[in-house]
Amino acid sequence: GGGGGGGGGGGGAKKESILELAKLQDGTVRVKCLGGRELKGTLRGYDELVNLVLDDCVEFIRDSEDMNKITEQTRNLGLVVVRGTQVSLVSPEDGLEEIANPFLAEEADE
Repeated sequence: GGGGGGGGGGGGAKKESILELAKLQDGTVRVKCLGGRELKGTLRGYDELVNLVLDDCVEFIRDSEDMNKITEQTRNLGLVVVRGTQVSLVSPEDGLEEIANPFLAEEADE
C-alpha cells in the first residue's frame, strides 16, 4: 500500500505553533504536568515539542492525603528541563488567581 508520510508539496511554509511561548520567554511561568506535578520558574527556552527550560524552578509539594491539592510547601529545583510530553499547561505567573467554578453554581440552581 501507499507508504510515505508526504511532506507536503514544494517549498511549504513552516507550520506555526499555536503556542506563543515567545511572549513568556524570560518571564515567570507556572507549569502543570501530567500526574499533577506543578512547577514555577523563569522560562529560559523551549522547542517545538514544548520541552521547556526553567531556571530558578520551584516545585509545589502535593498533599499526601489528596494528590490533586498542592500545599504551601515548596522544593527548590534550580535549572530544569521539563519534557514536552509531560506538560499539560503553561501559564504566566502574573495574573494567576483562582476563580469560582461557574459550573458548580449552575448545578446548585437545578
